[in-house]
Amino acid sequence: MSPVLEMRGISKSFTGVKALNDVSFTVEPGEIHALVGENGAGKSTLMKVLSGVYPHGSYEGSILFEGEERRFRDINESEALGIIIIHQELALIPLMTIAENIYLADPPTRMGMIDRSAVYRGTQTLLARVGLDEAPDTRIADLGIGKQQLVEIAKALAKNLRVLILDEPTASLNERDSEALLDLLLEFKAQGIASVLISHKLNEVSRVADRITVLRDGRCVDTLDCRAGPVEEDRIIRAMVDRDLAHRYPQREPKIGETVLEIEDWSVFHPLDTHRKVVRNVNFHVRRGEIVGIAGLMGAGRTEFAMSVFGGSYGRKASGTARLEGRPIELSDVPGAIAAGLAYVTEDRKELGLILAEDIRKNITLTNLPEVAHSGVVDDMAELKVANAYRSRMRIRCASVYQEAGQLSGGNQQKIVLSKWLFTDPKVLFLDEPTRGIDVGAKYEIYCIINELADAGRGVVVISSEMPELLGICDRICVMNEGAFVGEFPAAEATQEKIMRAIMRNREARA
Repeated sequence: MSPVLEMRGISKSFTGVKALNDVSFTVEPGEIHALVGENGAGKSTLMKVLSGVYPHGSYEGSILFEGEERRFRDINESEALGIIIIHQELALIPLMTIAENIYLADPPTRMGMIDRSAVYRGTQTLLARVGLDEAPDTRIADLGIGKQQLVEIAKALAKNLRVLILDEPTASLNERDSEALLDLLLEFKAQGIASVLISHKLNEVSRVADRITVLRDGRCVDTLDCRAGPVEEDRIIRAMVDRDLAHRYPQREPKIGETVLEIEDWSVFHPLDTHRKVVRNVNFHVRRGEIVGIAGLMGAGRTEFAMSVFGGSYGRKASGTARLEGRPIELSDVPGAIAAGLAYVTEDRKELGLILAEDIRKNITLTNLPEVAHSGVVDDMAELKVANAYRSRMRIRCASVYQEAGQLSGGNQQKIVLSKWLFTDPKVLFLDEPTRGIDVGAKYEIYCIINELADAGRGVVVISSEMPELLGICDRICVMNEGAFVGEFPAAEATQEKIMRAIMRNREARA
């Protein structure tokens, strides 16, 4: 079968750094072709070359579509042929409706005016194709992230879609929405629409991909044919990181001490609906040198609990008591929580964890400026010394600490967020989805850092939607559902089945 799309010998450099080196890549009609690799391997760069984000002339090599060479000057030219890219950060306008977003660039007209009836009917047809049961006049801001992802795909279908490129489409989705999206790709496959899937979730890749291409350090190192039989995840990982990860999680001998943080009878109400209790009478503790995991389904209240403890970052009318090293502490605001010895690494590093337009140096020192200031003025040399120390300690891969945080891979951005909070010298660190959206190699490095924090005597609390991750790194796992803790297991006794049983038993009891 002749490929619908072929990229030959693609090379691309940025200020002397070669992001792509002689990469060749093909997509067959109706194929789901997965593109995997560590952060910074060149996956997104290759797809930006293909879609015209990086125009012809800014790279070496050639692109063929349906056997004819194409030289895209911008993304509009690739979209005109039906090559549509959906980035991890969705390009939707929140305050506009679904219909307005779908037809924003090229609305149907009648007598020189937008034909609103045609827009409405067309939107209904497109939403039906992606399985979204929403009115066309629904605002994007009123949709969850999973439904917004489907709107982006519906928008792509409006442009005579031939090849759909999805960059980490399930990174922010729950399990149900992820399954629905993957099922949709299989439907497109049956319709002859090709898809390129960039993902770090190897279980999802293995489920739907016909072929898997692995990039490492800007080179294509392997292409695996899944149609010939199942491909083991370990083989994919070996190709990605060029080493054998016999253990996905680093070994550790815990040295657990006395209780460092204790929360008693903690309750928090919703910030808008002040009659709805989101966190319900929680009792929780973490000991020195201990890694405690908090498991639960989406919406269980895990993030809300952690943020409310971190200086009331979430919710209203918080009540209960908190003690650090046996002393009562006041957690009514964030500065007070930081001064008490708490730190919170948000699950959304791009929006809430970093100032992407600022350099690494300023991001790292932001939480503790008095430490690098004299007489109220920041000392540039002191700031530089601190930033370089954390760059070395956390193994942040960058040109220098003057590089913008937004230019780095997800794994390196996460290391900056960790550095920022470690600079406050916390006694207890809450990590909310610390490895979301980063590759297996960077995950391993984050796990090593978490172990180092615990070994240094800090209490570490890890919130994660990946149960294997919690089972792999934690000393104790607490299970949360509907704002309350419903189970607790030592690591040696915990299993995915026991965790899910605790969640479902609580749901049935409440029903």
